Amino acid sequence: MTDTPYNPADTEEDEISLLDLLQTVVDNLRLLVLGPLAAGVLALGASFLIKPTFTAETSFLPPQQQQGMAASMLAGLGALGGLAGAASGLKNPADQYVAFLQSNSIKDALIDRFQLMDRYNTKLRANARNMLESKVKIANGKDGLMTVNVEDTDPKFAADLANAHVHELTQLMGRLALTEAQQRRQFFEKLLKQTKDKFTQADIALKETGISGDVLKSHPASALSAVAALQAQITVQEVKIGAMRGYLADTAPDFKQALTELANLRAQLAKQSRDTASSPGQGQGSAKGDYVAKYREFKYQETLFELFAKQFEIAKLDESREGATIQVLDAAQPPELQSKPKKALIAIIATLATGFVLLLFVFIRQALRNARQDHESSQKLNALKASWHKAIGKTTSTATSQAL
Repeated sequence: MTDTPYNPADTEEDEISLLDLLQTVVDNLRLLVLGPLAAGVLALGASFLIKPTFTAETSFLPPQQQQGMAASMLAGLGALGGLAGAASGLKNPADQYVAFLQSNSIKDALIDRFQLMDRYNTKLRANARNMLESKVKIANGKDGLMTVNVEDTDPKFAADLANAHVHELTQLMGRLALTEAQQRRQFFEKLLKQTKDKFTQADIALKETGISGDVLKSHPASALSAVAALQAQITVQEVKIGAMRGYLADTAPDFKQALTELANLRAQLAKQSRDTASSPGQGQGSAKGDYVAKYREFKYQETLFELFAKQFEIAKLDESREGATIQVLDAAQPPELQSKPKKALIAIIATLATGFVLLLFVFIRQALRNARQDHESSQKLNALKASWHKAIGKTTSTATSQAL
């Protein structure tokens, strides 16, 4: 086997000369210049035929939460207050309002209000939601402000739709307890209503006995009040332990301490009850004993009612301080300038894309011309052309036979 001597001319033949490329560009300079310019002008003219789109924007400040006063006010109830606000707030509450604005509840309200199914020419509500979502952009800025951008061909409609998002969000917030104070207010309002009903029933039952407090001179009312207070404390402690089960293990020191406190309260109640039962004239069948039992229930419900009423008022005060309302900074106005189409950008992109395609076309055409001048490359091109015609011929004959 003999080595073929190195010939620099062979390498030069395989290399693409930069001068040849430059010569190709110069030879087709008119096409490469006038072609993209013509395409850019045509694209610019076509952009005037596109119906303009307008973007309306409204910005607002979502409700702000203040938890300092709430935490100090709930110290008297311990974890009972934690139960009321356990579900309060996300790490970034503004993300919650973005989710609300993107919810189907608000979308459906807007679809019905503006008859968007007819406007978007859709038969399904799901398609109308998708169309609405494609035209609305909701952003949460680092400055705490939220913005709603709406695109539409009608500038007034775009502004009305943007402002309607804020209105529907306000309506939704009126139905939901979102802030920590709102959740506590709702929690204590429910407990207060239940306790009020039981307190009223206990009061009626006490009056139905027909026995006045003078009958109980041998058994002071303060002793019964103490028993009722213990029962109320036990109820609060049981609620506290129920809340702690949601975020503490049974072996946690705080949980064990709460169980110990509950056991001590129950022991005190049992001792107090025995002392009350051992007092003279407190038989279970006597009228006085019946009065004592109902009086004890009355004081128990009274203590709970006062406790929950106090916390309910605190929650209402915190809710008013939090300012759980949306503060609109800039209401959407019908835009005067269109946002789409961007005519200059369309013309520039069309010009550059056409220039690239024409440049590629010129290089490929010149490469084919050079290949035809070379004998070996010309044979390969003829063989490729023949194979192509043969493939087309087979396809044509097959289609003809199938047609017959």
